Amino acid sequence: MPKRGIEFPPLKKGDEGGFFKNQNMSDLKYWLALNLIPDVGPVSAGRLLSAFGSPENIFHMSINELKQVQDIGDNRARNIVSFSDWGKVNKEIAKAEENNVRLIPRNDKAYPETLKRIYGAPVVLYVKGMLQESDKYAIAVVGSRTATDYGIKTAEKISYKLSSSGLTVVSGMARGIDSASHKGALKAGGRTVAVLGSGLDLPYPPENRKLMDEICSSGAVISEFPFGTPPNKENFPKRNRIISAMSLGVIVIEAALDSGSLITVAYALEQGREIFAVPGNITSRNSKGTNDLIKKGAKLVESAEEVLDELRPQIKGILREEKMKPEKLLPVLTDDEQILYSSLSSEPKHIDSIIREISIPTSKALSILLNLELKGIVRQLQGKHFSLN
Repeated sequence: MPKRGIEFPPLKKGDEGGFFKNQNMSDLKYWLALNLIPDVGPVSAGRLLSAFGSPENIFHMSINELKQVQDIGDNRARNIVSFSDWGKVNKEIAKAEENNVRLIPRNDKAYPETLKRIYGAPVVLYVKGMLQESDKYAIAVVGSRTATDYGIKTAEKISYKLSSSGLTVVSGMARGIDSASHKGALKAGGRTVAVLGSGLDLPYPPENRKLMDEICSSGAVISEFPFGTPPNKENFPKRNRIISAMSLGVIVIEAALDSGSLITVAYALEQGREIFAVPGNITSRNSKGTNDLIKKGAKLVESAEEVLDELRPQIKGILREEKMKPEKLLPVLTDDEQILYSSLSSEPKHIDSIIREISIPTSKALSILLNLELKGIVRQLQGKHFSLN
Protein backbone atom coordinates (compact mmCIF):
# COMPACT_ATOMS: atom_id res chain seq x y z
CA MET A 1 0.00 0.00 0.00
CA PRO A 2 1.27 3.56 -0.57
CA LYS A 3 2.72 5.35 2.43
CA ARG A 4 0.61 7.96 4.14
CA GLY A 5 2.04 11.38 3.49
CA ILE A 6 3.17 13.26 6.60
CA GLU A 7 4.10 16.92 6.37
CA PHE A 8 5.99 18.48 9.27
CA PRO A 9 5.35 22.13 10.07
CA PRO A 10 8.59 24.06 9.62
CA LEU A 11 10.82 24.69 12.60
CA LYS A 12 11.25 28.29 13.62
CA LYS A 13 14.47 29.88 12.43
CA GLY A 14 17.40 28.70 14.53
CA ASP A 15 15.60 25.75 16.13
CA GLU A 16 17.53 23.25 14.04
CA GLY A 17 20.97 24.31 15.32
CA GLY A 18 22.92 23.57 18.51
CA PHE A 19 22.76 20.01 19.75
CA PHE A 20 20.74 18.90 16.72
CA LYS A 21 22.81 20.20 13.84
CA ASN A 22 24.33 16.74 13.27
CA GLN A 23 21.09 14.81 13.78
CA ASN A 24 18.59 13.74 11.15
CA MET A 25 15.75 16.09 12.13
CA SER A 26 13.07 14.10 10.34
CA ASP A 27 14.17 10.91 12.12
CA LEU A 28 14.29 12.67 15.50
CA LYS A 29 10.76 14.02 14.99
CA TYR A 30 9.38 10.53 14.45
CA TRP A 31 11.08 9.29 17.62
CA LEU A 32 9.65 12.19 19.63
CA ALA A 33 6.21 11.67 18.16
CA LEU A 34 6.31 7.99 19.12
CA ASN A 35 7.23 9.04 22.67
CA LEU A 36 4.29 11.47 22.79
CA ILE A 37 1.49 9.17 21.61
CA PRO A 38 -1.08 8.47 24.35
CA ASP A 39 -1.15 4.87 25.59
CA VAL A 40 2.01 3.85 23.72
CA GLY A 41 4.66 3.29 26.37
CA PRO A 42 8.23 1.98 26.03
CA VAL A 43 7.14 -1.68 25.90
CA SER A 44 4.56 -1.13 23.14
CA ALA A 45 7.00 1.11 21.31
CA GLY A 46 9.62 -1.62 21.49
CA ARG A 47 7.25 -4.14 19.92
CA LEU A 48 6.34 -1.72 17.17
CA LEU A 49 9.99 -1.04 16.43
CA SER A 50 10.73 -4.77 16.28
CA ALA A 51 7.87 -5.24 13.82
CA PHE A 52 8.46 -2.24 11.54
CA GLY A 53 12.09 -1.27 12.03
CA SER A 54 11.85 2.48 12.61
CA PRO A 55 9.46 5.11 13.99
CA GLU A 56 8.98 6.54 10.50
CA ASN A 57 7.76 3.16 9.23
CA ILE A 58 5.37 2.90 12.19
CA PHE A 59 3.69 6.17 11.23
CA HIS A 60 3.20 4.96 7.65
CA MET A 61 1.32 1.79 8.66
CA SER A 62 -2.44 1.27 8.51
CA ILE A 63 -4.61 0.47 11.52
CA ASN A 64 -4.88 -3.18 10.46
CA GLU A 65 -1.12 -3.51 10.04
CA LEU A 66 -0.47 -1.96 13.44
CA LYS A 67 -2.99 -4.26 15.12
CA GLN A 68 -0.98 -7.28 14.05
CA VAL A 69 1.58 -6.34 16.73
CA GLN A 70 1.11 -7.85 20.19
CA ASP A 71 -1.03 -5.67 22.50
CA ILE A 72 -1.53 -2.97 19.85
CA GLY A 73 -5.29 -2.93 19.87
CA ASP A 74 -7.70 -0.67 18.05
CA ASN A 75 -7.22 2.33 20.39
CA ARG A 76 -3.42 2.35 20.23
CA ALA A 77 -3.48 1.83 16.47
CA ARG A 78 -5.89 4.74 15.98
CA ASN A 79 -3.80 6.98 18.25
CA ILE A 80 -0.79 6.32 16.01
CA VAL A 81 -2.60 6.74 12.72
CA SER A 82 -4.39 9.90 13.85
CA PHE A 83 -1.34 11.57 15.40
CA SER A 84 -1.01 15.07 13.98
CA ASP A 85 0.52 17.16 16.75
CA TRP A 86 3.80 17.79 14.93
CA GLY A 87 3.73 21.34 16.28
CA LYS A 88 4.23 19.89 19.77
CA VAL A 89 7.15 17.85 18.44
CA ASN A 90 8.72 21.05 17.13
CA LYS A 91 8.16 22.71 20.50
CA GLU A 92 10.01 19.84 22.25
CA ILE A 93 12.98 20.36 19.95
CA ALA A 94 12.91 24.13 20.44
CA LYS A 95 12.66 23.81 24.22
CA ALA A 96 15.50 21.29 24.29
CA GLU A 97 17.64 23.71 22.29
CA GLU A 98 16.73 26.59 24.58
CA ASN A 99 17.59 24.63 27.74
CA ASN A 100 20.74 22.88 26.48
CA VAL A 101 19.03 19.50 26.66
CA ARG A 102 20.09 16.79 24.25
CA LEU A 103 17.45 14.44 22.84
CA ILE A 104 18.84 10.92 22.41
CA PRO A 105 16.62 8.34 20.67
CA ARG A 106 17.22 4.60 21.03
CA ASN A 107 19.08 4.38 17.72
CA ASP A 108 21.60 7.07 18.68
CA LYS A 109 25.21 6.03 19.38
CA ALA A 110 25.13 8.15 22.54
CA TYR A 111 22.28 6.06 23.99
CA PRO A 112 23.73 3.91 26.84
CA GLU A 113 24.17 0.31 25.70
CA THR A 114 23.24 -1.16 29.08
CA LEU A 115 19.95 0.75 28.98
CA LYS A 116 19.22 -0.17 25.39
CA ARG A 117 19.27 -3.89 26.26
CA ILE A 118 16.57 -3.86 28.95
CA TYR A 119 12.90 -4.72 28.51
CA GLY A 120 10.97 -1.51 27.95
CA ALA A 121 13.97 0.72 27.24
CA PRO A 122 13.01 4.42 27.01
CA VAL A 123 12.14 5.61 23.50
CA VAL A 124 13.96 8.93 23.92
CA LEU A 125 16.29 10.21 26.63
CA TYR A 126 16.28 13.87 27.59
CA VAL A 127 19.82 14.60 28.78
CA LYS A 128 21.12 17.74 30.47
CA GLY A 129 24.86 17.60 30.96
CA MET A 130 26.85 14.88 29.24
CA LEU A 131 26.81 11.09 29.27
CA GLN A 132 30.19 9.43 28.74
CA GLU A 133 31.37 5.97 27.72
CA SER A 134 32.91 5.60 31.19
CA ASP A 135 29.43 5.84 32.75
CA LYS A 136 28.95 2.14 31.97
CA TYR A 137 31.09 1.65 35.09
CA ALA A 138 28.44 2.94 37.47
CA ILE A 139 26.95 2.04 40.83
CA ALA A 140 23.46 3.04 41.95
CA VAL A 141 23.10 4.31 45.51
CA VAL A 142 19.49 4.60 46.69
CA GLY A 143 17.48 4.72 49.90
CA SER A 144 15.00 6.52 52.09
CA ARG A 145 13.78 10.05 51.44
CA THR A 146 13.42 10.48 55.22
CA ALA A 147 16.93 9.34 55.98
CA THR A 148 18.59 9.55 59.38
CA ASP A 149 21.88 11.32 59.96
CA TYR A 150 23.53 7.87 59.96
CA GLY A 151 22.09 7.16 56.51
CA ILE A 152 23.07 10.55 55.07
CA LYS A 153 26.66 10.31 56.29
CA THR A 154 26.98 6.70 55.11
CA ALA A 155 25.63 7.54 51.66
CA GLU A 156 28.00 10.48 51.28
CA LYS A 157 30.99 8.47 52.48
CA ILE A 158 30.33 5.46 50.23
CA SER A 159 29.56 7.60 47.19
CA TYR A 160 32.67 9.71 47.78
CA LYS A 161 34.87 6.60 47.74
CA LEU A 162 33.14 5.05 44.71
CA SER A 163 33.48 8.29 42.78
CA SER A 164 37.10 8.92 43.76
CA SER A 165 37.85 5.35 42.63
CA GLY A 166 36.67 6.16 39.10
CA LEU A 167 33.06 4.92 39.14
CA THR A 168 29.96 6.94 38.27
CA VAL A 169 27.34 7.23 41.01
CA VAL A 170 23.73 6.92 39.78
CA SER A 171 20.69 7.91 41.84
CA GLY A 172 17.32 9.62 41.61
CA MET A 173 17.98 13.11 43.06
CA ALA A 174 15.23 12.60 45.65
CA ARG A 175 15.49 13.92 49.17
CA GLY A 176 17.53 11.96 51.69
CA ILE A 177 19.87 9.18 50.53
CA ASP A 178 19.67 10.06 46.82
CA SER A 179 20.75 13.67 47.37
CA ALA A 180 23.50 12.61 49.78
CA SER A 181 24.83 10.13 47.21
CA HIS A 182 25.08 12.77 44.48
CA LYS A 183 26.72 15.18 46.91
CA GLY A 184 29.29 12.59 47.94
CA ALA A 185 30.27 12.02 44.31
CA LEU A 186 30.45 15.77 43.66
CA LYS A 187 32.68 16.31 46.70
CA ALA A 188 35.07 13.72 45.26
CA GLY A 189 35.16 15.63 41.96
CA GLY A 190 33.77 12.59 40.15
CA ARG A 191 30.86 11.81 37.88
CA THR A 192 27.26 11.33 38.93
CA VAL A 193 24.02 10.78 36.99
CA ALA A 194 20.52 11.63 38.26
CA VAL A 195 17.41 10.00 36.78
CA LEU A 196 14.23 12.06 37.22
CA GLY A 197 10.60 11.00 37.48
CA SER A 198 9.47 14.22 35.77
CA GLY A 199 10.34 16.41 32.83
CA LEU A 200 13.75 18.08 33.08
CA ASP A 201 12.03 21.46 33.29
CA LEU A 202 10.13 20.38 36.43
CA PRO A 203 12.81 18.79 38.65
CA TYR A 204 11.65 17.25 41.91
CA PRO A 205 12.06 18.11 44.68
CA PRO A 206 12.17 21.78 43.64
CA GLU A 207 14.75 22.67 46.29
CA ASN A 208 17.24 20.46 44.43
CA ARG A 209 17.54 22.79 41.43
CA LYS A 210 20.98 23.93 42.59
CA LEU A 211 22.04 20.30 43.07
CA MET A 212 20.74 19.54 39.58
CA ASP A 213 22.95 22.28 38.12
CA GLU A 214 25.97 20.88 39.97
CA ILE A 215 25.25 17.37 38.69
CA CYS A 216 24.94 18.64 35.12
CA SER A 217 28.41 20.18 35.37
CA SER A 218 29.93 16.90 36.54
CA GLY A 219 27.77 14.29 34.83
CA ALA A 220 24.19 14.31 33.63
CA VAL A 221 20.55 14.59 34.65
CA ILE A 222 18.28 12.46 32.48
CA SER A 223 14.61 11.68 32.00
CA GLU A 224 12.45 9.69 29.64
CA PHE A 225 9.54 12.07 30.20
CA PRO A 226 8.71 14.96 27.84
CA PHE A 227 8.98 18.56 28.98
CA GLY A 228 6.11 19.63 31.21
CA THR A 229 5.65 16.19 32.80
CA PRO A 230 4.95 16.76 36.51
CA PRO A 231 6.47 14.49 39.20
CA ASN A 232 3.45 12.21 39.36
CA LYS A 233 3.65 9.34 41.84
CA GLU A 234 3.46 6.66 39.12
CA ASN A 235 6.51 8.06 37.32
CA PHE A 236 9.01 7.14 40.01
CA PRO A 237 8.69 3.33 39.86
CA LYS A 238 9.14 3.65 36.07
CA ARG A 239 12.33 5.68 36.37
CA ASN A 240 13.78 3.15 38.85
CA ARG A 241 14.36 0.63 36.05
CA ILE A 242 16.65 3.19 34.40
CA ILE A 243 18.65 3.71 37.60
CA SER A 244 19.34 -0.02 37.91
CA ALA A 245 19.91 -0.56 34.18
CA MET A 246 22.64 2.07 34.06
CA SER A 247 24.51 0.43 36.96
CA LEU A 248 26.63 -2.64 37.62
CA GLY A 249 25.01 -2.95 41.02
CA VAL A 250 22.64 -1.25 43.45
CA ILE A 251 23.54 -0.23 47.01
CA VAL A 252 20.56 0.31 49.34
CA ILE A 253 21.17 2.52 52.37
CA GLU A 254 18.13 2.79 54.66
CA ALA A 255 14.82 1.64 53.23
CA ALA A 256 11.51 0.81 54.87
CA LEU A 257 9.69 -2.37 53.87
CA ASP A 258 7.47 -0.35 51.51
CA SER A 259 10.30 1.82 50.14
CA GLY A 260 10.48 2.66 46.44
CA SER A 261 14.14 1.65 46.64
CA LEU A 262 12.98 -1.96 46.79
CA ILE A 263 11.36 -1.47 43.37
CA THR A 264 14.82 -0.52 42.09
CA VAL A 265 16.13 -3.74 43.64
CA ALA A 266 13.43 -5.78 41.88
CA TYR A 267 14.40 -4.27 38.52
CA ALA A 268 18.07 -4.84 39.28
CA LEU A 269 17.43 -8.53 39.94
CA GLU A 270 15.54 -8.85 36.64
CA GLN A 271 18.44 -7.16 34.86
CA GLY A 272 21.09 -9.34 36.48
CA ARG A 273 22.68 -6.61 38.58
CA GLU A 274 24.41 -7.05 41.95
CA ILE A 275 22.51 -6.11 45.11
CA PHE A 276 24.24 -4.62 48.16
CA ALA A 277 22.65 -3.49 51.42
CA VAL A 278 24.05 -1.48 54.31
CA PRO A 279 22.77 -2.84 57.64
CA GLY A 280 20.95 -0.47 59.97
CA ASN A 281 19.52 -0.11 63.44
CA ILE A 282 17.12 -3.00 64.14
CA THR A 283 14.71 -0.62 65.91
CA SER A 284 14.54 1.83 62.99
CA ARG A 285 11.71 1.64 60.46
CA ASN A 286 14.18 2.96 57.88
CA SER A 287 16.31 -0.16 58.29
CA LYS A 288 13.59 -2.81 58.02
CA GLY A 289 13.86 -3.01 54.23
CA THR A 290 17.66 -3.08 54.08
CA ASN A 291 17.97 -5.65 56.85
CA ASP A 292 15.33 -7.78 55.15
CA LEU A 293 17.30 -7.63 51.88
CA ILE A 294 20.33 -9.00 53.74
CA LYS A 295 18.23 -11.85 55.12
CA LYS A 296 17.13 -12.64 51.55
CA GLY A 297 20.68 -12.80 50.22
CA ALA A 298 21.78 -9.26 49.40
CA LYS A 299 25.48 -8.70 50.00
CA LEU A 300 25.98 -7.01 53.37
CA VAL A 301 28.42 -4.12 52.98
CA GLU A 302 29.76 -1.59 55.44
CA SER A 303 32.08 0.28 53.09
CA ALA A 304 32.63 1.17 49.46
CA GLU A 305 35.78 -0.97 49.48
CA GLU A 306 33.65 -4.10 49.92
CA VAL A 307 31.58 -3.13 46.87
CA LEU A 308 34.71 -2.47 44.82
CA ASP A 309 36.17 -5.84 45.83
CA GLU A 310 32.97 -7.64 44.81
CA LEU A 311 32.86 -5.92 41.41
CA ARG A 312 36.61 -5.96 40.77
CA PRO A 313 36.45 -8.44 37.83
CA GLN A 314 34.05 -6.09 36.01
CA ILE A 315 35.85 -2.84 36.80
CA LYS A 316 39.44 -4.01 36.55
CA GLY A 317 41.48 -1.47 34.63
CA ILE A 318 39.34 1.59 35.40
CA LEU A 319 39.91 1.81 39.14
CA ARG A 320 42.10 4.62 40.33
CA GLU A 321 43.64 5.19 43.71
CA GLU A 322 42.08 7.97 45.74
CA LYS A 323 44.46 10.88 46.10
CA MET A 324 45.60 11.27 49.66
CA LYS A 325 44.19 14.43 51.16
CA PRO A 326 46.24 16.34 53.68
CA GLU A 327 45.08 15.66 57.20
CA LYS A 328 42.61 18.29 58.32
CA LEU A 329 44.23 20.51 60.94
CA LEU A 330 42.17 21.56 63.93
CA PRO A 331 41.93 25.24 64.76
CA VAL A 332 43.38 26.41 68.05
CA LEU A 333 41.16 25.19 70.87
CA THR A 334 40.84 26.35 74.46
CA ASP A 335 41.24 23.78 77.22
CA ASP A 336 37.45 23.55 77.67
CA GLU A 337 36.91 23.19 73.92
CA GLN A 338 39.54 20.45 73.73
CA ILE A 339 37.88 18.50 76.55
CA LEU A 340 34.45 18.73 74.92
CA TYR A 341 35.86 17.98 71.45
CA SER A 342 37.52 14.81 72.81
CA SER A 343 34.16 13.57 74.13
CA LEU A 344 32.55 13.64 70.66
CA SER A 345 32.75 11.31 67.66
CA SER A 346 31.09 10.89 64.28
CA GLU A 347 28.13 9.27 66.06
CA PRO A 348 25.52 11.80 67.28
CA LYS A 349 25.52 12.29 71.05
CA HIS A 350 22.78 14.00 73.09
CA ILE A 351 23.65 17.03 75.19
CA ASP A 352 22.63 15.15 78.38
CA SER A 353 25.21 12.44 77.69
CA ILE A 354 27.88 15.04 77.00
CA ILE A 355 27.41 16.97 80.24
CA ARG A 356 27.30 13.74 82.29
CA GLU A 357 30.62 12.62 80.81
CA ILE A 358 32.54 15.85 81.35
CA SER A 359 30.61 17.19 84.37
CA ILE A 360 29.92 20.78 83.32
CA PRO A 361 26.71 22.84 83.39
CA THR A 362 24.42 22.61 80.38
CA SER A 363 24.66 26.34 79.61
CA LYS A 364 28.47 26.19 79.52
CA ALA A 365 28.45 23.04 77.35
CA LEU A 366 26.07 24.65 74.85
CA SER A 367 28.24 27.77 74.70
CA ILE A 368 31.36 25.70 73.99
CA LEU A 369 29.52 23.61 71.40
CA LEU A 370 28.40 26.79 69.64
CA ASN A 371 32.02 27.95 69.43
CA LEU A 372 33.04 24.55 68.00
CA GLU A 373 30.22 24.80 65.44
CA LEU A 374 31.45 28.23 64.38
CA LYS A 375 34.94 26.79 63.98
CA GLY A 376 33.48 24.16 61.64
CA ILE A 377 34.44 21.03 63.56
CA VAL A 378 31.13 20.16 65.25
CA ARG A 379 27.60 20.09 63.92
CA GLN A 380 24.27 20.14 65.73
CA LEU A 381 21.57 17.68 64.70
CA GLN A 382 17.91 17.44 65.59
CA GLY A 383 16.96 17.05 69.24
CA LYS A 384 20.13 18.60 70.71
CA HIS A 385 22.42 15.89 69.33
CA PHE A 386 25.98 16.78 68.36
CA SER A 387 28.68 15.06 66.30
CA LEU A 388 32.06 15.81 64.75
CA ASN A 389 32.05 17.11 61.17
